[in-house]
Amino acid sequence: MKKDTKMIRSKIVNDTIFYINKNIELNITLDELAKNNSVSKYHFHRIFKEETGMNLFEMITSIRLQKAANLLIVNKYSTISEIANACGFNSHSSFIKAFKKKFNYTPKEWKKDGYKKFSQEIIKSYESLEIKEKIEPTIKFCETIKCLYIRHKGYGKNITNTWQRLLSLSFELGIKNPVQIGIQHDNPTITLKEEASYIACIKVDEEKFQNLPILELPSSICAVFTLKGKYGDVLKYMAYIYNEWLPNSGYEAKTIPSYSIYKKNHFVDNNEFFELDFYLPIKVIY
Repeated sequence: MKKDTKMIRSKIVNDTIFYINKNIELNITLDELAKNNSVSKYHFHRIFKEETGMNLFEMITSIRLQKAANLLIVNKYSTISEIANACGFNSHSSFIKAFKKKFNYTPKEWKKDGYKKFSQEIIKSYESLEIKEKIEPTIKFCETIKCLYIRHKGYGKNITNTWQRLLSLSFELGIKNPVQIGIQHDNPTITLKEEASYIACIKVDEEKFQNLPILELPSSICAVFTLKGKYGDVLKYMAYIYNEWLPNSGYEAKTIPSYSIYKKNHFVDNNEFFELDFYLPIKVIY
């Protein structure tokens, strides 16, 4: 495969996954995605399946269910129907059926205490996801951020390789001292770490890099947690923020993913210690 062809295929897939996450509440069709990428429906579907190993609608359903599973835990003021609609399920019965097939619990069972039983097996794949101290955030409005990015599957040390590639690319593009951002899509207590979705990003001016994968972190009110620690602690903090702080905060999570702006990136520095601000997009409950 030629280099230019590989870049085009990669951009189609990256732009599509970004579009799905950004518009998760909408009825997303093959027609509009093919049109967005200027290819036929046949070629779009083939490229997506070859590059991801999943067909388009399997991917869309998987993303929707993961988002719904987290919101059912953390958004205690929202009804199951409201969460289903926010994640793009127009039929309540189809949502219940798809959710139970994936998680072995109905949404109602999951929201009550099923997720705790489900999490027991997930947490075994981590050393520990507990922190002792309570942490409180600053609540503030955060502007839109445009990013050049590389996707990575899993929350593991091999994220380092993805960061090395991205920073090498930024050097080639002449971007000096780039702002480094990590996007964490998944709650680590309900997603196996090898299945979780992470994105390594650097802040850029979109107009200069139109042929490269660019995503936009939308403006939002965010709970911003200033965190320090060593490798593995970020996931412990995330577990605390999602499962303890958020349900008792008077806020609810949005479908927008959380992200970290690194002051010291443990995937880049050799000593595995980090300093970062963790941004959780939220909405006020009143």
